[in-house]
Amino acid sequence: MTDVIEAQTAASKPAIKWPRKMARAPEAVPPALTEPRVNKSDLVVTLLKRDGGTTLDEMVAATGWLPHTTRAALTGLKKKGHQVVSDKADGVRRYRIESSNA
Repeated sequence: MTDVIEAQTAASKPAIKWPRKMARAPEAVPPALTEPRVNKSDLVVTLLKRDGGTTLDEMVAATGWLPHTTRAALTGLKKKGHQVVSDKADGVRRYRIESSNA
């Protein structure tokens, strides 16, 4: 009886051949993996450090985030110790990071 069950299970399960894992030499690692990773928060900080600062619309366009997500990221930067300042001129609010060199 066990021979019949073993024969049925062996016939119903196809043999799976897994590909061999190829070892990579250190020089074969793509340069993209060795470069520092730039995330969207770093991009926002870069925009905020520009001379004129940046607007909410510019940050939204650069990151692809929604406006409320971008504002939340600004709050997160404040919590991390960045001095984010906003000014309104000509009806447009601009955000910037205060330089700590003053």
